Amino acid sequence: GGDSKVYIDLSFFDDLQTKFKAPGEFACAYVIAHEVGHHVQNLLGILGDVQNKQRQMSQLESNRLLVRLELQADFLAGVWAHHAQRMKGILESGDVESGLKAAAAVGDDTIMRNAGKHPVPDAFTHGTSAQRMHWFMLGLETGDLSKFMDMFDLDYGDL
Repeated sequence: GGDSKVYIDLSFFDDLQTKFKAPGEFACAYVIAHEVGHHVQNLLGILGDVQNKQRQMSQLESNRLLVRLELQADFLAGVWAHHAQRMKGILESGDVESGLKAAAAVGDDTIMRNAGKHPVPDAFTHGTSAQRMHWFMLGLETGDLSKFMDMFDLDYGDL
């Protein structure tokens, strides 16, 4: 939001469990962490930079940039989980699998297939299920923000 707050439609959590078949508290935590990742991108100026670049691109190039933005937010969700586990030991048995199931459920390819459509990669704006799981796991396994910077050709200085 324009007021620097994160807004989440709570009905999405019901959809996550029923429509997307990704139940569990950690599936919801993944979604919240992903959205907070977008807030971090906004605070760092990444969202504004991406929007400026999009004005000079074709729709296809713009979609590809959006995919990287979404995967970066997935990575940040994983980084949060890494550090939350290290500092607080929050992860329980099945949590990582629940987060991965949520990441897979909201991949563009899966959403298109579930809608009875053939996946069209040029129309993707969030990435495939495999990409979303990969970037979440990379953040979870490494907790390393330097990998976060590799996703864009933009310079954000030291984090």
